[in-house]
Amino acid sequence: MANSVTEDNRDRKSGSLEVDDQLVDDISALLQSDERGMLMNLIADLHPADLADLISHLSLEDAQLLFDRLPTDVGGDVLTELDSTLRAALLEESRPDRISEMLDTLDTDDATDILGDLSDEMAEEVLDGLEDAEHVRELLSYDEESAGGIMQREYVPALRSLTVAEVTEEVRRLAETIEPIYAVYVIDEAGVLLGVVSLKQLLLSPATARIDSLMRTDFEAVTTEVDQEEVARIMERYDLVVLPVVDAAGRLIGRITIDDVVDVIREEAEEDLQLMSGVSGGEAASDSVFRILRGRLPWLMIGLVGAGLSGLVIGSFEDALKAAVVLASFLPIMMATAGNVGIQSSSIVVQGLASGDVWSSDVVRRMGKETAVALVNGLSLASVLALSIIVLPILIPSASVLIVHPVHLAITAGLSLMAIVLLATVIGTVVPILLHRVGIDPALATGPFITTLNDILGLTVYFLIATFVYL
Repeated sequence: MANSVTEDNRDRKSGSLEVDDQLVDDISALLQSDERGMLMNLIADLHPADLADLISHLSLEDAQLLFDRLPTDVGGDVLTELDSTLRAALLEESRPDRISEMLDTLDTDDATDILGDLSDEMAEEVLDGLEDAEHVRELLSYDEESAGGIMQREYVPALRSLTVAEVTEEVRRLAETIEPIYAVYVIDEAGVLLGVVSLKQLLLSPATARIDSLMRTDFEAVTTEVDQEEVARIMERYDLVVLPVVDAAGRLIGRITIDDVVDVIREEAEEDLQLMSGVSGGEAASDSVFRILRGRLPWLMIGLVGAGLSGLVIGSFEDALKAAVVLASFLPIMMATAGNVGIQSSSIVVQGLASGDVWSSDVVRRMGKETAVALVNGLSLASVLALSIIVLPILIPSASVLIVHPVHLAITAGLSLMAIVLLATVIGTVVPILLHRVGIDPALATGPFITTLNDILGLTVYFLIATFVYL
């Protein structure tokens, strides 16, 4: 069976297996029948990322069986590709000594991330068996979303007095354990970072030249407490593939590579998208029902409370609705428009705050631009709505029974829509910036939060204008 499966799933161009439903079914069948030889032959050419994808689509029981059969070095690489929930579930059923062996094959930053998913008791047992336990313990002491939390301790240092030949030999010696090597960091006797020499420059320089004569001193570096989002912004702004990390005294203690930053960008984007959709807690596909509920239910409760408050607003203007039932026809328009405008404004501001293009001090300038946009949008939408109200009884005579005094109704609806667009724009622009100023993720300002707030205020504005203009 394995031979036919391999042929069916083999990518004709690359010669590697394609991870699909058929392969998942075949792997599951081999696991259940305990065909270890055929199983290992089938997955031998899979990249660790593809193996992780395969494992995540198996049942937990089969995933555990396959993970337990992986070689130590392959198992370590697969762990770095799994989402934290599934990874923790697999490791909780594994022996601490086997986990230690797998983590010893990884960079310290990856080992630290994986240890963070384990219970305190198991993490301590695994740490006791690690070759680089001291460095990993140090990394665990940093905030996991800081530069210290995502850096790795592996790098190539070079004393400033060394020659190119000596440093090149050091690079060769460390190449087995440090991957990839982008640059050499020149330090003094106290470990203070003095400069950076790229690998290309090192290879093209005379062997007898001193390394400090080649170093670039206008380098970028961060301290351990810098937030990972700021690290990502720095590396993106200056087109860096690696960024050194120093302590308060300027001593080199680690580096952050581009692959770690890509993970940060993806995680932050996923987190912001979930917050904007009314989901918190970093929901993953492998999460339990309870964890998914914990991330979603509170926001639904907030939405329920907001909807209840909107109902109270409508109820408080019951006399207005009785006097002019037609006013109820425009409630969906007002609520939908308020929500849409608020989401548009807040999404752009949140995106700008995340990328660094918008600063928290930009509130006045940003408000001016958004207000100008809101005026044009509001005027356009209000004109279309008002014109429709006036024209509708002419085109459809039966509508005149419902639409009494169409000009007054058109003015009421148009003014209301104009005011609601302006109000929703102000809320969508100001709230994210204010949240950012006080240290709260501005993504919270979008989604249910903005929609609910705009519904309540928009309905209030609509009925107040209707009371004074139409009734």
